[in-house]
Formats: sequence, structure tokens, C-alpha cells
Amino acid sequence: MRTDVSPNVLDELREIAGDSHVLTADEDLLTYGFDGTWYDQRPLAVVLPANTAEVSAIHKLATRERLAITPRALGSGLSGGAVPLSGSLILSIVRMNAILEIDETNHVAVVQPGVINADLQSAVEARGLFYPPDPSSYKQSAIGGNVAENAGGARCLKYGVTSNYVQALEIVLPDGAVFRTGGKMVKNVTGYDLRALFTGSEGTLGTITEITLRLIPKPKFSRTAMATFAKIDDAARTVTAVMAAGLIPTSIELLDNLTMQCLEEFSPAGLPLEADAILLFAVDGDHEAALDAESAEIERIARANGAGEIRVAHSQADSDRLWAARRVIAPALARKRPHRLGEDISIPRSAIPEMIARVRTIAARNNVIIPVFGHAGDGNLHPNILCDRRDAEEMKRVREAAREIFETAVDLGGTLSGEHGIGLLKKQFMEMDVGPEALRVMRAIKNALDPLGIMNPGKIFPDPGGVDAFTLPGVTS
Repeated sequence: MRTDVSPNVLDELREIAGDSHVLTADEDLLTYGFDGTWYDQRPLAVVLPANTAEVSAIHKLATRERLAITPRALGSGLSGGAVPLSGSLILSIVRMNAILEIDETNHVAVVQPGVINADLQSAVEARGLFYPPDPSSYKQSAIGGNVAENAGGARCLKYGVTSNYVQALEIVLPDGAVFRTGGKMVKNVTGYDLRALFTGSEGTLGTITEITLRLIPKPKFSRTAMATFAKIDDAARTVTAVMAAGLIPTSIELLDNLTMQCLEEFSPAGLPLEADAILLFAVDGDHEAALDAESAEIERIARANGAGEIRVAHSQADSDRLWAARRVIAPALARKRPHRLGEDISIPRSAIPEMIARVRTIAARNNVIIPVFGHAGDGNLHPNILCDRRDAEEMKRVREAAREIFETAVDLGGTLSGEHGIGLLKKQFMEMDVGPEALRVMRAIKNALDPLGIMNPGKIFPDPGGVDAFTLPGVTS
């Protein structure tokens, strides 16, 4: 693989995408060299194509020149998937940002990959339709990135993650060939499920240039409530009890005391700081009486498992205030310490109490601060290790704590990621999680589709050394 780009190749890229859409200035390369993690690397150049034909031409050029390509949407990812490794071109799809069609008969939306999630939600809801996946970054993350990482969000407890809504994809393969898989039809079991293969592939198999997404009717009514708990264990048990009762809320979000403290310091929302934890519940549907009954049953179960105060949002404004607090956790945590390492483990719901207990033990053993929050209803927790990256000794403890959390999640029958992907952050744990044979199959797929290894190299697959080679940016020993 080449590690430089010649003036002639840059000229060819300009012929493909236009002079103003090939960036080589230092300030531009710096901007496209990082995401929401601590990883950063300057690409060789950034190219911003306008359509599928230009993406295909860029792929063909990269194949001919043996240049690596890192497809990138808006760079809000939390696993390092959009960070170019040394010697890569950034292929940014931000100019491909059109909603091509909202088909109200077939309940699908056809979009280009640069469409922002929130813009799509607004557009379809104006027509009485609903696109459920709602990552916390939904106001700044693009659908293409959501598909590449198989993003989730709070509503995924009831409605599922991005892959549950991908009905068709247009993909540019590494050699520039373009193919489509899926369509507007509801049922499609013809051949291998290539939509599933490319969804969550993190740009390692090709570049996604068009997406057809399933939509559903927008629920007419919703309810939000907050339950407080003196012990976080009681909150965790409430989650499992609610789900065991056969209820399917839209969301069940858990916030521990430390998370609430940070939120109240950042943007006061009246959260109960005397509580060890809270649960935010949301339910939605088309029949108010059914929602009232479901809400009452959740309240009964919560109280039976130790809930104290239960606040019900009596207006949309009250509900919006509670969910707004949930969505600003990331900047709120930054007030506690200069940096944070966000994790994304997914475990069986039955293991939530044990996982929370072990995270607290890990925090104490390594003398680090780890607030815990997340989508407790589907077992997707986000322990965040707060730290100061300028403190080399502390960072070694952060690395050890991160490793222990990943290992604990797998030990409890869980997995490394519920919605952020693997990228650079978790790749050293892949064999521990999926096993050697599954990893071998994944490598075989990668090698078959990308024999030159030009698509987003260095992601997902572990470097030699496995778990013992795990480290974090700037931590050298």
C-alpha cells in the first residue's frame, strides 16, 4: 500500500470531483483526521464526491494506485472507524446529502448517505411516518455513518437498531463496481443478505452511496416518567422485572448518581441528586388508554423493586426537558474531568446488576471515575472513564480499567459494542468476543471483496498480540 499521493493523482482526483472538492491544506487535513474518540491521524488528502459515479471513479483510481480509502460521513463516531490510518485518503460523502424520495405508499425513504438523521426524522414525521433509530448524535450524525456503524439509540429497545430499517443499499465496491441490493419490497429472502453484510461493516468492504430505509407510522401518543432509586441495584432489577413482565417500553434509560451530578452542573434539569440512580421510561402507541395502563404497570413494578419518587411528565415540555438532559450527558461529563473514554458494552438484561457492580469494583481497583448510564432496557450500557490524558500514570490505569470492562462484558455473555462499532478502540478484543472461527470467516469475506486491502485498513481486525496489545492513544507502556 502506498503512503503518499503524487501531484498527478491529486490532479486526477480534481478532474473527478472538481478543484474545490479536493483538500490538501494542513488545516483541512487536521479537520478530517479525528472523530469522537481520542484517535487522530492526518489523511493524505480529502476528496468530496458529489455522486455515485464520482465515488466509483475515486475507487478505481485508488485501486490502480494502491491507495487506501477511509469513507467518512460527519465524523461523530465513537470507535475510531472514520479516523484514517497513515497513508489513507478520506472519501467524504457530505455533499451527497439529499432525501431522494419519501414513498408514503411503500413506507420507505430513499436517501443519500450524507443526510443528517434529525433532518430525515423531521421530513418523514411531517408526513405522519416515523424513522425510529435515534443515536444521541442524531442532530449531527449522518445516515451513511449510522448504517456503517449500525447505530442505535434510546428508542431501539422497542424498535431495533439501524439494520432493522435498511431495506436496500447502493454500494461501490473497492474496484469501483457499483451494485444494488434489496428494494422497496417488504419481503426479500433471495440469496445472501448483503444488506446485513454491509450494514455495520464500518467502510471496510465498500462505500455506501444510497440507502432505502423502512419507515413505520408515527405513534400518536407517548408518555415519559422518571423513577428514583436509593440503590442502583434496585434500578437494575426493575429493568429486568419490567421486561420479564412482557412490557415493551420505547426506552428505559439508566443514569447513575455521578452522571446526574455532572448533568445538573452542566444544565440543571431538576434531577434528584439524593438518589443513587434514576430510570427514564418512555412508552408510545396509538391508544391513550393502553399507554396509561402500561405506564401504571411499569410504576407498580418499579415501586415493588424499591423505587421512591416517580415523576410523570404531564406535558410534552416536561418530557422534552427530561430527554434533553439525557442527550447532553457527553458534554456534561467533560466538566468533571478534561477527557472521557466512552464504552459501549451490550450484555443480557439479566446481567445488568452484576455488570454495574463489577464496573464499580473496577473503578475502585484502578482509582478512576466511571459514571454509568445507557440504554438499560436493551442491556446497552455506556461506562465512561473520566480522566486527564496529560497524566501518564493515570492513563495506564484508564487503559487497565477499559480492558477489564471489555473482558467483563464478554465474561457475562455480552459483547463489545451495542451501537458504536469496533473501529480502532475495540479491535484487539475481537477474537475474545466472536471467537477464532468467526473472525476467520470475517477475514475471508474482507479478503474476497477487498483483496488489495484498500478499504478503511486497520479497522475491526486485531493487530498481532490480541488483548495483550491493547492500548490507548498516547499510552506507551
